[in-house]
Amino acid sequence: MRRPEESAPRPSWWVRALAALPLVTLHGLSRVFAFLAWHITPYKPRVIRDSLATAFPEKSRAEVESIRRDFYRSYGDVMVEIVKSAAIDEREFDQRMHFTNFEIVQEAISSGTPAVLYAAHQCNWEWLLLGMSKRLGFPVDTAYKRLKNAWADREILALRSRFGARMVPADQIMRDIVARRSVPRLIVLAADQEPVASDRRHWTPFLNRDTAFFMGGDVIASSLDYPVFFAAIRRTGRGRYEASFELMRASGEDLAPGELTERFARRVERQIHESPADWPWSHKRWRLKRT
Repeated sequence: MRRPEESAPRPSWWVRALAALPLVTLHGLSRVFAFLAWHITPYKPRVIRDSLATAFPEKSRAEVESIRRDFYRSYGDVMVEIVKSAAIDEREFDQRMHFTNFEIVQEAISSGTPAVLYAAHQCNWEWLLLGMSKRLGFPVDTAYKRLKNAWADREILALRSRFGARMVPADQIMRDIVARRSVPRLIVLAADQEPVASDRRHWTPFLNRDTAFFMGGDVIASSLDYPVFFAAIRRTGRGRYEASFELMRASGEDLAPGELTERFARRVERQIHESPADWPWSHKRWRLKRT
């Protein structure tokens, strides 16, 4: 079960003060930031344009620019919504973050075994984590990459753990999983980032580029035989999202090395094609080159 909120770390006072503003006001600020990023001081325009043009060669320049504009808007909304996480009313949160068929994950864990959940940084991935840790009824352990800025790292950990999620540094996640291998819980892996610090990589074509993916889920599934799910999230309105869940690997299913990661890559790619503006194109995803 989730920990009491009072035991969780609290964000800084000014973050809580900003979060106390109505979401409609924060969304208004987001539009200002998006306008500045689009027209006044463009935010990583070359990185975003190049990534979009490579991912969608069939689209015209005007269509690529339209996705870039919508990306600034959706990304700005997600940033202010993450801040709002510090003070959002639980009833309002439940109205804005809707779950369908979450019971398939709950039933798997109810059998007494941990389960793994793959997710991508699509739409508001932070609210996805908050919603799962609030509603699951079992512990939620999440692998995370430490931020270079100590203050920012502390603040984001406070926001993510508001409803009881347990944050585990990515370089310690395998050791932690083995130590707690008998604890029924959900292990969350946001695995669409670049595995710069990991030697275990699966290479596959992704958005028309040779791309490296984390192999952690493959290792967990093959060694501990946990069921693996995928969380698909989509935007249903401004500040409103819906998450659905799919079984990617059943317990006892024998997969070749890399096959689970390949399934994840194909599913994320399909999700991005369905709503390209909701994926973080400003992130330098393709710095690694296959040797």
